[in-house]
Amino acid sequence: MAVYLCPECDLLQNAPPLAAGSVVRCARCSFTLHRARANSLDHTLALTLAGLVLFVIANSFPFLSFQMQGQITETTLSTGVFSLIEQGKWEVALVVLFTSILAPGLQLALLVSVLLPLKAGRFSPWLAQPFRLFRHLLPWGMMDVFLIGILVSVVKLTDMATIVAGVSLFAFVVLIFVLAAAQSLLDPELVWSRVPLKAPVRLTPKAGELALGCETCEQVVPSRALQEAGLTDACPRCGSALHHRKPRSLQRTWALVIAALMFYIPANVFPIMTVTSLGSEQSDTILSGVLFLLHHDMWPLALVVFVASIFVPLLKLLILLFLLVSVQLRSRWRPVDRTRLYRITEAIGRWSMVDVYVVTILVALVHLGNLASIQAEAGAVFFCAVVIITIFAAMSFDPRLIWDASTPECASGMQPSGPLVRG
Repeated sequence: MAVYLCPECDLLQNAPPLAAGSVVRCARCSFTLHRARANSLDHTLALTLAGLVLFVIANSFPFLSFQMQGQITETTLSTGVFSLIEQGKWEVALVVLFTSILAPGLQLALLVSVLLPLKAGRFSPWLAQPFRLFRHLLPWGMMDVFLIGILVSVVKLTDMATIVAGVSLFAFVVLIFVLAAAQSLLDPELVWSRVPLKAPVRLTPKAGELALGCETCEQVVPSRALQEAGLTDACPRCGSALHHRKPRSLQRTWALVIAALMFYIPANVFPIMTVTSLGSEQSDTILSGVLFLLHHDMWPLALVVFVASIFVPLLKLLILLFLLVSVQLRSRWRPVDRTRLYRITEAIGRWSMVDVYVVTILVALVHLGNLASIQAEAGAVFFCAVVIITIFAAMSFDPRLIWDASTPECASGMQPSGPLVRG
């Protein structure tokens, strides 16, 4: 019987061995604890190797070309990063570089470094560390959001010039689906089951005993057993720090939410870019960009930009504020629904990067002096800060605090056991 400790409601549960395609869900909050995959190693390795080839192509050839009155500007995937640095927006440049190039590339490289030895039957325990890093990088790869930014940018430039897609763009689009499929088909237990424990540790919790769960490798271990083995609250399998609750979760989340609220106003008031065309200048805020798309009858894209760049950041902040207040008031109101709200904040935050990517692409494509050029402005820096801070705020919040008031046994460390929903 496998033992699972839900990372969202802290319910300790048992499950029998799973058949391929089965899903283990928490009996209390319905969080997906584990998903068994058929032929996970072969499928994931094949997709990852294909992804590496596509990644090299996407970063080696022209991405987009901008043609206006006989002048042509060709860009690669990294051109926008260097253009932002030249314009003094290095903070935005670093975020774009990491989320659109470095994080996806590192994910592919780390997966190959782990899966190839596993396929060859030469897996070594030290490979747990690259796989651990791969798991931490998962939220930061945002190529799919970058693709939406490309679509919005092309629409904005259709009246100004001709945009030609390069080889890299097609490789980039295919790479998005290949990497998503590789991540979806990967069964992490395929790797973690081969990692030996760092020390002999009792893994079965006794009745009423405090159990700790590793958020990285899903290992469950009694807190007292860790102390007996001298591991001082470190996962005996992957080495990650183990905590009954995230340290200073409320304080850190409050600080980040307040900081994001302070940046949200200038992010929407200040222009995010200035467009120069034939000597005339026009500054655009996020809202004026939405109105531009509506004016050109591109209401689907306008809706996407409005939801992602204006509605989502505000919604995420309001949800986090609600969760923080409800936890501090020790509310028992519908913990399952509040946990679902928390999942929404985790899922939607990354899509707010759309406007940051739009600015990056436009800055890279349009730099023809007084004929046509685009300059990133202060609003882009503030907005980028809002997106990143709210992502960290969601990561800092501990959803198990929602359940502490509703189920006192969770706060005291006594874990109720129950069946798992499998399907």
